[in-house]
Amino acid sequence: MRGIWRENPVLIQMLGLCPALAVTNTVANALAMGIATFFVLLGSSFLVSVLKSWIPKEIRISAYILIIATFVTIVDMLLAAMVPDIHKALGAFIALIVVNCMILHRHEAFASKRPVGRALLDAVGVGAGFLIAMVMMGTFREILGNGSILGVSVLGPDFEPWIIMILPPGGFFTLGFILLGMSWWKGRRETSKSGVRRWPHGVAAPPPRRVA
Repeated sequence: MRGIWRENPVLIQMLGLCPALAVTNTVANALAMGIATFFVLLGSSFLVSVLKSWIPKEIRISAYILIIATFVTIVDMLLAAMVPDIHKALGAFIALIVVNCMILHRHEAFASKRPVGRALLDAVGVGAGFLIAMVMMGTFREILGNGSILGVSVLGPDFEPWIIMILPPGGFFTLGFILLGMSWWKGRRETSKSGVRRWPHGVAAPPPRRVA
């Protein structure tokens, strides 16, 4: 469960930022990339955990990449056959799942050291966390950039789209806004529990000055 929110790979660990920033200009693209990454992480974690005793330590990273590339190839062919428009929009970022640091991190830190069941549960949690972060960013950017969700208008014909939100800088702005909101919410919860006002970076704020 930690990977879903408390240790979210994108919003907390800052892993897998390349697709999160590049392909979340629409909900459809974000959803497709999230599901594709989820499938690759789940399948490759299974194989890494099963084969961990037969993979020499000296070539483990190369072996992980080979396993990941197998599932990425399957995903690439499935997307091309089922949703060619989205496949074309995602472009090279599908192939770049092979070197997604989030997937390599989970294999090196967890799947290669745990039984199959635990490895699959970890992959489900982290993959779900990645998918949630992708859909959050895609929804935010598409609403402000196009005034729609999945192509359906939600802000009406009078809305003036923020074109920058569907351009590359929009990914950085969106991630910054989400992290700012999370930091504010975390600080508010800590304040309500302790009763001590805190600055955004977590240091206790000085007491208010009393005016004579």
